[in-house]
Amino acid sequence: MGWRGILGFEYGIVCAPLGPDISGPQLVAAVANAGGLGLLRAPDWESPDYVRELIRKTKTLTNKPFGVGVVLAFPHKENIKAILDEKVAVLQLYWGECSEDLVLEAHQAGVKVVPQVGSFEEAKKAAAVGVDAIIVQGREAGGHVMGQDSLISLVPRVVDLVHGKDIPIIAAGGIVDARGYVAALALGAQGVCLGTRFLATEESFAHPTYKRKLVELEATEYTEVFGRARWPGAPQRVLKTPFFMDWRDLPSNENESNQPIIGRSTIHGIEKEIRRFAGTVPNVTTTGDIESMVMYAGQGVGLIKEILPAGEVIPRIVKAAQILIQQQLDNGS
Repeated sequence: MGWRGILGFEYGIVCAPLGPDISGPQLVAAVANAGGLGLLRAPDWESPDYVRELIRKTKTLTNKPFGVGVVLAFPHKENIKAILDEKVAVLQLYWGECSEDLVLEAHQAGVKVVPQVGSFEEAKKAAAVGVDAIIVQGREAGGHVMGQDSLISLVPRVVDLVHGKDIPIIAAGGIVDARGYVAALALGAQGVCLGTRFLATEESFAHPTYKRKLVELEATEYTEVFGRARWPGAPQRVLKTPFFMDWRDLPSNENESNQPIIGRSTIHGIEKEIRRFAGTVPNVTTTGDIESMVMYAGQGVGLIKEILPAGEVIPRIVKAAQILIQQQLDNGS
């Protein structure tokens, strides 16, 4: 029925590696314990000792397998080495090309490789180097979004591309409930990757104000206002907060580098200043003008009505999906 067996996990539900450190050990362990695939988020700088610490802390909270997400646009070689040394179940990769050498190295360590792609061309390259699954991200997704295609058009093309290759396709972008899950299965995906829904959980490391906004606000926008200096050419989908609506037409020559400091945050153990228009979402440690910071969210945010324990999200979606599919079968007979 689509909710069992993906990469050996009980359910085909993945918690996205929410950056910069929102999907930490507590959230990932809760997802793993509920039968899903939880993904830690590695730092965007080389910090192999810290990566090991993150992985080991997660292992104290669950005896189930989990993974780590790495953004290839930033320094990552030492972090990946630490991930492979620790033999986590899955290495998830994003925003960069997954090489055949890296896949081979991971497989030799017993680690599965799952890149996230935003286009058919990227999917073709990933399939050619022998990856274990592919996360297909639509433009509906929150946070940094590489592709321009919607899930409904992209997923079936990639499913057809890998037909007969034993590469499960996982749909990502705007999915927050059982209806989105069943729709993804209908498109040919074997699992779903949820970001915004897991962001709005008790175990997520997001700031309480950020979580509250996910429940209160219903609209998002695809923009390049935030983080232009640090990560140019990396558009993002954000909540339409009052701050964003005031500044959404920021001139293209402006960026965060000459802006005032509006807060501070401890990110992956390091103290950082947050400037206005920085692409850094507020986590639990963040102080300052929280309302003026970026808040990523996918298009499905309007369906999120409450903050739930992560361990409840998965069984709720699975049970409701089973009922939905059964109803369709009954109606069709």
